Amino acid sequence: MVSRVIPVDPFDLVIFGGTGDLARRKILPALFRRYCAGQMPEGSQIIGAARSDMDDKGFQKLVKEALEEFNPGPKPDADQVKGFLGALHYVKVDAMGTDGWRKLASKMRDGMVRAFYFSVAPSLFGALAERLHSNGMVDPETRIVVEKPFGRDLETAKALNTSLAAHFDESQIYRIDHYLGKETVQNLMAIRFGNMLFEPLWNAQYVDHIQITVAETVGVQGRGEYYDRSGAMRDMVQNHLMQLLCLIAMEPPAKFDPDAVRDEKLKVIRALDPVEPGDIVRGQYQSNDTQTSYLDDVKDPASKTESFVAMKVHVSNWRWAGTPFYLRTGKRMKARSSEIAVVFKETPHSIFEEDAGRHRNTLSIRLQPNEGIDLDVTIKEPGPGGMRLIDVPLDMTFSEALGPEAEVVTDAYERLIMDVIRGNQTLFMRGDEVEAAWAWTDPIINGWEARGDRPEQYDTGSAGPEDSLALMHRDSRRWREIRS
Repeated sequence: MVSRVIPVDPFDLVIFGGTGDLARRKILPALFRRYCAGQMPEGSQIIGAARSDMDDKGFQKLVKEALEEFNPGPKPDADQVKGFLGALHYVKVDAMGTDGWRKLASKMRDGMVRAFYFSVAPSLFGALAERLHSNGMVDPETRIVVEKPFGRDLETAKALNTSLAAHFDESQIYRIDHYLGKETVQNLMAIRFGNMLFEPLWNAQYVDHIQITVAETVGVQGRGEYYDRSGAMRDMVQNHLMQLLCLIAMEPPAKFDPDAVRDEKLKVIRALDPVEPGDIVRGQYQSNDTQTSYLDDVKDPASKTESFVAMKVHVSNWRWAGTPFYLRTGKRMKARSSEIAVVFKETPHSIFEEDAGRHRNTLSIRLQPNEGIDLDVTIKEPGPGGMRLIDVPLDMTFSEALGPEAEVVTDAYERLIMDVIRGNQTLFMRGDEVEAAWAWTDPIINGWEARGDRPEQYDTGSAGPEDSLALMHRDSRRWREIRS
């Protein structure tokens, strides 16, 4: 299968925080891969902007080292690296002051798409937006990209949106969530709205429940101070898992248009019921023979911040009334896995013998690793001696179904950055969507803080706290196994 590469128009892309960890690990390697694929046109330029004393050559050296360390696959071709580095420049800029802004403005070219990537702390977003305006770098073709966290509660999210809206129209603001750039997440929309097979069944009449799991094997080392102020609820549920829930639960948009899609996602968030305390489980990973505990990693033995959270959520609308959504995410789990599982109801009447067992169809969407889609169907077990039923998967692993070119699935940042250049906001969050998510999340966090709840301890390398298993068992359901 041959994938199509659609070039974008030449652009000027400025990466504030261009020497930082995110730029080196994700943004710049993603741009290099788009350059190698022929999607980054001649005449485009990428400008790193940061506080470090550095010139163009120093920045190019830093990026070359980043490509060698963080670019997956074989060693980059020397000629391609040389060509890509030739498009890189550097400007020392003081985000809170005046130094460097005139020089940066002098590098902006007329008639080009201008994109400014705010790969910095959210506290700097307002200052960067104001200085871009005051130094004449904003025109109708200007876009800004902002990374999460989009605030830490509703109040700060509103303040952040207000500071950006003072200088940019909502159509120019791209709030990036890399989960939405994953190939399988976008395929979720194709499966739902491009196939007659599923949409008639995509409702409470046929779906028993839905599970969304994002499990990680790593702890919080190196991010302990940040993570202990956020926790799994703020760091993962409020954005990543919320977006996955919206794509699963939303109504079909009138057309595949950015605002039409985001309007339907917003309706889902506003339809979420408050979550009862008994429907929430929080946890912290413990140490083992080789790994430290959460409390050791954050250097606070009294911390009540969760590294794991599971909850049962209800969407109060016509389509999903009575169908629970079970969300689960955690650190130091038994495997690295992100999966959405749509579990359909049992057949209303079995014509087979009682000992044949009862079976359910499950559509599972694997986001990582080994991106792909499985549909479990019930068949007769081969052999004589009666009707014995077993479940087998109809497996579409991308690398197997789509050929060698799909073995390395395009990184989410590659797709999202190119969407910024195109001006396509479909996979980016709108301001009112962010605020609605915080409006639902805040009471949950405030509730357990007011009660003084402590997270339950769970073993490193497990599936999470025991109480999370009980959350499902009391509903006569069980979590799907976490496996890589």
